[in-house]
Amino acid sequence: MAESKPTAPTRGRLPAELTSFVGRRRALAETRRLLSSSRLLTLTGSGGVGKTRLALRMAAEVRRTFPDGVWFVELGALQDPALLGHTLAGTLELSQVSANPTADLAEYLEDKHLLLVLDNCEHLAEACAVLVSKLLAAAPHLRILVTSRHVLGVEGEQVLSVPPLSTPSAEVPAADADQYEALILFADRVRAVMPEFVIDETNRAQVIELCRRLDGVPLALELAAVWMRTLSLAQIIDRLADRFRLLTGGRPAGPARQQALEAAIGWSYDLCSPAERMLWERLSVFAGGFELEAVEEICSGDGVPREDVLDLIAGLVNKSIITRTVATDHTVAWYDILSTMCHYGGRRLADAGQTSEFERRHRDYYRTLAARWEADCFSPRQADWYIRMRREHENLRVALDFCLSEPGEGAAALEIAAPLWNFWFAGFLREGHRYLSLAIDAAPEQTPTRAKGIWAGAYLSMFLGEAEQSTRLLAECAELAERYDDEQLRARIAEVEGQALIYQGDLTGAVARLERGLTSYRAVQDELGEFDLLILLSAATFFLGDPRVEEFSRLAYELAESRSAASSKAYALWSTGIVRWRDHDQFEEATRAFREAIRLWLPMNDRTGIGFCVQALSWCAGSTAPDERAARLAGASRAVWRSSGAHVDETTPYSQFDELTAQRIRAVVGDEVFDGAFAQGAVYSFEQAVALALGEERETATKPGMAGRLTRREHEIAGLVGEGLSNREIAARLVISQRTAETHVEHILSKLGFSSRAQVGRWIAEHPDR
Repeated sequence: MAESKPTAPTRGRLPAELTSFVGRRRALAETRRLLSSSRLLTLTGSGGVGKTRLALRMAAEVRRTFPDGVWFVELGALQDPALLGHTLAGTLELSQVSANPTADLAEYLEDKHLLLVLDNCEHLAEACAVLVSKLLAAAPHLRILVTSRHVLGVEGEQVLSVPPLSTPSAEVPAADADQYEALILFADRVRAVMPEFVIDETNRAQVIELCRRLDGVPLALELAAVWMRTLSLAQIIDRLADRFRLLTGGRPAGPARQQALEAAIGWSYDLCSPAERMLWERLSVFAGGFELEAVEEICSGDGVPREDVLDLIAGLVNKSIITRTVATDHTVAWYDILSTMCHYGGRRLADAGQTSEFERRHRDYYRTLAARWEADCFSPRQADWYIRMRREHENLRVALDFCLSEPGEGAAALEIAAPLWNFWFAGFLREGHRYLSLAIDAAPEQTPTRAKGIWAGAYLSMFLGEAEQSTRLLAECAELAERYDDEQLRARIAEVEGQALIYQGDLTGAVARLERGLTSYRAVQDELGEFDLLILLSAATFFLGDPRVEEFSRLAYELAESRSAASSKAYALWSTGIVRWRDHDQFEEATRAFREAIRLWLPMNDRTGIGFCVQALSWCAGSTAPDERAARLAGASRAVWRSSGAHVDETTPYSQFDELTAQRIRAVVGDEVFDGAFAQGAVYSFEQAVALALGEERETATKPGMAGRLTRREHEIAGLVGEGLSNREIAARLVISQRTAETHVEHILSKLGFSSRAQVGRWIAEHPDR
């Protein structure tokens, strides 16, 4: 890790450690040594031995040595290897990815100094090995820390087998045993349920015996500690002895630590009531967590009375089988089950022959939830719905994966994926597009369900720049709209076609198409559709200079207010804000509107919506205060759009306003200042860009020593800049998109500390071999 450099503040994403970290000084030192001398380190070991905790503690300790952050990616709930790249890109806030996210990740990470922590990789070992190999080959300053029960088998991989906690042997005097890690952890966890607990002369021998029986496996010790609330040490030891005899009877004994964990989990299972055991088993169909309502709906019945579910959940929380997170203003209590416990429950459910039954019940619940979202998401609960569905993301994936893996279930997949079109739009464009494409292929029969699915697919395709696919799907959709005489579907087709015309620059045609769609939405009393069309009409008439923009904006705002729908209100604030800025010269009022919209969207993490407002704020600043900050804000707008995954800023009317804004700022500050400030904003993180837009930016230290540190690709592009090629010409020469070429040039300017392309040309002439 010597080549990494300290900087402030740190970036990245690490989950909080909810309990104290005990011991592991030797393991931490060895992990640090191996991570400093290799770029890939895999922590292996059996379940419950503490691989994740060790990785998290190490990541927290070294995070300041990675200027581009330490990023934790939990993969235990991910079932589809094809979503691995998308999951990693989402964690890294890189939403604007293509159908080949691995290539996009490799390009993004090429010049980054960061640490990736990939947790629970064993079930995705092959996919992880391929991805890790490609990323390490492309990014020379990347380091990866993996936790897995199995090695990945990647060239250059260092492996550290995580041992159990140190436990005193029979030869160690009892008086010297208190400093062993297993005893310290056990005592710490017992004090969480019995604050007065201490290890003393009366119980030391029993604690030592218990720690030895459990082989120092942390999860096993934590499970035993929970039972100290109701059992004595002697009772716990006796019951564990019975469990060990059951485990080893009639078959060869496994590794000691595996026996210890299986004994502790099995013993905890035996101590649960019959209803708690059944609930534990059924909870294994969830992924990423669950809320009480879902458990009541999916897991009740046949031995688990619905009215008892809450008490049973409380019992499993008290026994540390599941954990609970704190509710917020927008959420209810959320529960999770440790992966080891989940696997145990899943095996028991399979042994009972009930897996398929509860997977179908899980699927049916999330199909119903998607329908409820569609019916209720234009309401005072709109923000709650967005936050809830983000939290349910893993369960939605599992439900969709189940449908797509079962013959004849393609229509059910469409019934889940299609109603969520606006959820996918708000942050999961590429994933939603993938699921809809697979579901459309799996449900070829022309039905109303397919019609809604292909409309949603066409909608997302448009935002991803997949114009040909969008057009093809809309053509079939139009045929089905006529077959079923579906006026709402006609309106939806008009919405997509009108929006596509806006992005193509045909504003007059867009207005005509959207007005027809608005009439249809009103005819079927679809208020969300009506609102969407009003926003699109306000955008089209704004770009046209059509005075009707005021009416469309006002009507959109009044409709959103009447429904108290937070996300929709934010879009209406964007619409009214751009009118106040341009047509009434009300810069302060417009700025307040855009910032209020951003704050409404932040709890929902709607980066597409936030992209619209940061972009609009840059237009305001460019016309009212065309200075270095305005140039930085224009660059920050680019950073937010990149994070959102949508390509709206690349479309004709929006890009024209961006270009006009740049010209205004250049005319005041000059090309060099503009280019340098724009490049600085363009490499901002999402959080930095939002802080700048909200006027809450703090001065942060720049990365030292970056001058001249160009990647091979960037040096190649710098050479082409030195030859006088434009971004368009560079893109054609290298067979890359113009957007990619622009981003490379922005990074080059930022790294070299330059503000103009001419400076790059002089630098490349002076350093031809760098």
